[in-house]
Amino acid sequence: MLAFANAKINLGLNVTGKRPDGYHNLETVFYPVKLYDVLEITVSNETSFEAAGIFIPGDNKDNICLKAYNLLRSDYDLPALKITLLKNIPVGAGLGGGSADAAFLIKLINDKFALEMSAGKMEDYARQLGADCAFFITNKPVYAFDKGDRFEDLEVDLSHYFKVLVKPAVHVSTADAYAGLSPALPEVNLKELISLPVTEWRGKLKNDFEDRIFVKYPEISRIKEQLYLAGATFALMSGSGSSVFALFEKAVKLPQLETDNKVYYNI
Repeated sequence: MLAFANAKINLGLNVTGKRPDGYHNLETVFYPVKLYDVLEITVSNETSFEAAGIFIPGDNKDNICLKAYNLLRSDYDLPALKITLLKNIPVGAGLGGGSADAAFLIKLINDKFALEMSAGKMEDYARQLGADCAFFITNKPVYAFDKGDRFEDLEVDLSHYFKVLVKPAVHVSTADAYAGLSPALPEVNLKELISLPVTEWRGKLKNDFEDRIFVKYPEISRIKEQLYLAGATFALMSGSGSSVFALFEKAVKLPQLETDNKVYYNI
């Protein structure tokens, strides 16, 4: 049984405060995009996880997909599964690929074994695996707050824009992203800004991680500049980086960015 786990981008991201539990409060808008990992599960004699495609750092035994399976198995009588992942979503790119894989595995198991979990119950499981993991259960644009795991429905439609994603050959760790960051409440709530026309987003929708990440990794800043020079209506680093997405009014090709980066078109 197969599932296609898609990535997300962040339309703005404000880190608003430090939490007593060590996490940060934030506000962002999660938006699903057409860039997919492929998951397959089959009943097996023993539980295993195999990955192909883009290299995933770390031990396969610690993969978030296995964590999701074990979380469900603690409450449900599930058979041993062989979990196979074809990794296409870049790692360390701020696209939520690992979280998507875990969430889609929960949905896949729910469907295959007729567990009849509600979306809310699946979100509760997903929240235990990662701050943005629960988003991928319903997988539609939302305003996210608290740790990024609480949502409000939002009407945002970018289907008429040509979306481009650029992934440089650098990996930004979460520790890098948060190092020296000073959380602060924004002057204008993101929910208000996102309701503006996309043509007015530039300079208003911001990602609080950009300033510090751009200093440490200037090549990411240059990608954003080149996207605007190529005619993008809006461009922003996604999540904690390192990928940058852009919205164009019409289809484009960007050979100047393809030499040193991976460029994904029409995501």
